[in-house]
Amino acid sequence: MQRTYTRVALLVATLIAILLAMSLLYMLGMEHLEQKPRTFWQALQWAAGTTSTTGYGADTSWKHPVMVIFVVFTQFMGVTLVFLVLPIFLVPLLEERFETKLPHESANAKDHVVVFDYGPAVATLLTELRQAGVPTVIIEENDTEARYLLEHGHQVIFGSLDEGVLEKSNLLQARALIVNGSDDRNAAAILTARQLGYTGEILALVEDPLHRQPMILAGASGAFTPRHVLGAELAARASQKVSPTVEGIAHLGHLLQVAEVRIARDSALCGKTLGEAGLGQHSGVAVIGQWVGGKLVAPPMAGMRLEPGGILVVVGNDASIADFMTLCAGSRRLRRDGPFLIAGGGEVGRKVAQLLNDCGEKTFVIDQRPGPGVDLVGNVLDTRVLEQAGLHDAQAVVLALSADATTLFSAVIIRDLAPDVPVIARVNLAENLERIYVAGADFALSIAQVSGQLLAWQLLGKQAVEVDARLRVAKVSALGLEKVHPKQGEGIRNTGCVVVAVERGETVLVEFDAAFSFQPEDAVYICGGGDSIQRFYRTFPQK
Repeated sequence: MQRTYTRVALLVATLIAILLAMSLLYMLGMEHLEQKPRTFWQALQWAAGTTSTTGYGADTSWKHPVMVIFVVFTQFMGVTLVFLVLPIFLVPLLEERFETKLPHESANAKDHVVVFDYGPAVATLLTELRQAGVPTVIIEENDTEARYLLEHGHQVIFGSLDEGVLEKSNLLQARALIVNGSDDRNAAAILTARQLGYTGEILALVEDPLHRQPMILAGASGAFTPRHVLGAELAARASQKVSPTVEGIAHLGHLLQVAEVRIARDSALCGKTLGEAGLGQHSGVAVIGQWVGGKLVAPPMAGMRLEPGGILVVVGNDASIADFMTLCAGSRRLRRDGPFLIAGGGEVGRKVAQLLNDCGEKTFVIDQRPGPGVDLVGNVLDTRVLEQAGLHDAQAVVLALSADATTLFSAVIIRDLAPDVPVIARVNLAENLERIYVAGADFALSIAQVSGQLLAWQLLGKQAVEVDARLRVAKVSALGLEKVHPKQGEGIRNTGCVVVAVERGETVLVEFDAAFSFQPEDAVYICGGGDSIQRFYRTFPQK
């Protein structure tokens, strides 16, 4: 406010000085050059009218060249002043006068979570905390960001560590402190909090993995590297060796396998429901889910629509899967061999490559700059670079790029060049997820989801976002299923599980004719999500 008063005083003093100077000069010029003396008040009236560009009053013409030049100079100076005064003085003055005042303290907050420095990494967590009824106070050192948060309903404190902003957040009454700035600022915030006497939980989001231990030494209760976790999740989605689509399928050895089949946009199956297509009945496979827009639709109901570009997850033996592919004309089975093409050799890309290489997969890394592990220097938006990198032979493409706009355009280009190659994308801002799915990505994960998962588990004891849905196979007894057909049992369908195989004596059956029914001694292999498996156990108790 003091700065505003100083600015106004300076403006008024400057304008008065200019008017007085112009008035005196005009009096001298009219008396000695034009021989038409003017009083001070007449000269002041002329100076005000000319400088403000509103007119000249009674004086409209002059004869002496020096006087003409002086008047012309005054006219242009007046116009210049108008354009300078408005943007430099008046506009900032009005903005400062009417803009929302940023709060500098939150003395009444209690049992709240203090977040130091807002960013994409904490966006999902803030939503989770709001839904759980946990109040939050965000400390923001950037005034533009602080105003944005305030306008979107967040409780914000504007200030810096040097101004004692942590103390002004009523930190000693908080349930937790989350630091989300640069590593050096995070360390400073942690040390400051501990010096203030705060003994609660401090969670740090770390940029460099080597800084995790120093953060703990500085006083953090836990330090997390979301980018590394993000890389691990992307690698898990890309490779069956890192994390299989269906856990527990190995129990059936070579008798049963999982296949993922993309429904081509020109396939006759597009738009049909699973019941109308009759895929399971005619081929002997079990359709256990469909990936659409990064979400696994499971269990598959008869009314599930087969989406163009969707990926069906099926379980069966070699012969039944071959029959399934014949039946699904226009659809293509996803490859399970070949290298993984990784676009982006940064921290996330390097972590993806490391995990894939550690489990025996081959990788090929593209980046615009040479560096450790980069196989080809080039722009992923250049189709010639993609061809040179072997796009068409890739098992999948992992987009680990730092800019969402580049990720989006890359997904469009890759989907056009290689429609069948899965695209797995890293996303920075959660609001861009839907756009990147529309662009052609099969699976996308944001840093906000990963951080939200980590922090919500620590603070709320729950899973914030299901980052990657998992299916698993469980071996159960046939108790309660006697005389029921695997495809017709309503009780089984209600649990959300699918029967994929039946072990009868020394034989494992994966195809069931119309006369088939469970027998008491059968061992049944069911497939479903964690919740579905639990519902099965509750519906059909195991002894």
